[in-house]
Amino acid sequence: MPEPRTVALVTLGCARNEVDSEELAGRLAADGWRLVEDASDADVAVVNTCGFVDAAKKDSVDALLEANDLKGQGRTQAVVAVGCMAERYGSELAEALPEADGVLGFDDYADISDRLQTILSGGIHASHTPRDRRKLLPVSPAQRQGATVALPGHAQGGDDPAQAAGLVVPDLVVPDLPEGVAPASGPRAPLRRRLDSGPVASVKLASGCDRRCTFCAIPSFRGSFISRRPSDVLGETRWLAAQGVSEVMLVSENNTSYGKDLGDIRLLETLLPVLAALDGIERVRVSYLQPAEMRPGLIDALTTTPGVVPYFDLSFQHSAPGVLRAMRRFGDTDRFLELLDTIRAKAPEAGVRSNFIVGFPGETEADLAELERFLSAARLDAIGVFGYSDEDGTEAAGFEGKLDEDVVAARLARVSRLAEELTAQRAEERLGSTVKVLVEAVDEETGEVTGRADHQAPETDGQVVLAPAGGWWQPAPGMFVTAKVTGTQGVDLVAEPLAVQDEAAAVPVGGPDEAAAVPVAEVAGR
Repeated sequence: MPEPRTVALVTLGCARNEVDSEELAGRLAADGWRLVEDASDADVAVVNTCGFVDAAKKDSVDALLEANDLKGQGRTQAVVAVGCMAERYGSELAEALPEADGVLGFDDYADISDRLQTILSGGIHASHTPRDRRKLLPVSPAQRQGATVALPGHAQGGDDPAQAAGLVVPDLVVPDLPEGVAPASGPRAPLRRRLDSGPVASVKLASGCDRRCTFCAIPSFRGSFISRRPSDVLGETRWLAAQGVSEVMLVSENNTSYGKDLGDIRLLETLLPVLAALDGIERVRVSYLQPAEMRPGLIDALTTTPGVVPYFDLSFQHSAPGVLRAMRRFGDTDRFLELLDTIRAKAPEAGVRSNFIVGFPGETEADLAELERFLSAARLDAIGVFGYSDEDGTEAAGFEGKLDEDVVAARLARVSRLAEELTAQRAEERLGSTVKVLVEAVDEETGEVTGRADHQAPETDGQVVLAPAGGWWQPAPGMFVTAKVTGTQGVDLVAEPLAVQDEAAAVPVGGPDEAAAVPVAEVAGR
């Protein structure tokens, strides 16, 4: 019997790309490929690229070149680019980067196994010609659900080889919510294979975006907005729980629009409590929220639903009205602060993060001062700051009033310093508070235990450093710990464990001072 073909998936970029990689992994495993972690052990290295900004594109090219260096040294025979950069540039990327043996777009994902086999056999699969994917779906959101368009991260298995490959668990028929909005059509198990064994995973709510921000090229290569059916989201989350996942993060380009193409813009509010009630799921986190689309019902759902953490990943981008209008966005400093006040009135410890662009064409010193005024008052837990640069195919690339690169760099450094100071101050505000921490890593040499509290998303928002294991508890990834914040390290928190949730019994186990321990179940509100 011939040895199975091997493939390694290298993922760059955001959590949405991670979901796409796991769909590709599911398709390949279902067709008999053996997945390996190290590209040097693979017949084919598949690099899932990011095409968002220049730095991300450079990282993607570097990853492709690094994988190419393995050819001729070991098992690796081919390097293939997929993902946003491959979709966005297609044949142009293939011509500029001959080291890649293939450049595959989203339309190739359904046939990924055949594509890789063709490349391994010495054949050539023509790289696609990039096109505006917004034109592939109807203009009216209500007409999009029946369209047959490749949507990475939306794939469902049903009665395909994934069942036989052990990629799914039985009895995943979950009714749609609400009735009549998105009728179920029978078993639709997720076509997905996990690429790590951690307790956290992302689930796609939707793909694409209908907003037309002048600086953003994402809609052109990700397409218009289209929601996943609630039954598919629930089924995939249930499957992930069976794989040991206890925290799910709902991702898309714009989660606040979820359901608008299914007939109910409030569908997310209906879906969240059902997701949080699934066996094994302890924490549900929602990312990518548009401030202009935040509605009272959604704020209520995110701040009061047991098992859903009060976490707000709000895409502010700026706060000066003139800059926001040039970006084709809405709001201003005072309205954004009112939104934050509304959130914190319902959940004082809510986590809030956002990203900002400085140096946008036409931005004045007064505009920058207005942004600094907002940041100083907003008390954000995490802040990402980016310097503006032209993106191919965007409206802003043709704007007048471009700032010199050194001016943009100076403003980036200035606001980044302020952001670092402000987020450290926000962390200090949490001293003395009690947090629920999901343990993610235990250093075998030092005994240091690290994890994340409710207000911290994976990889972007800092972490909690727990005191080393003592005689009364033995930390392990996936464990939930109640802890008291005793110190800070910049944006990170230092905390003393008070109680540990027993995984088998799902009850809190008291620490050395049980009277002081706050039960995990109480902290979680479950």
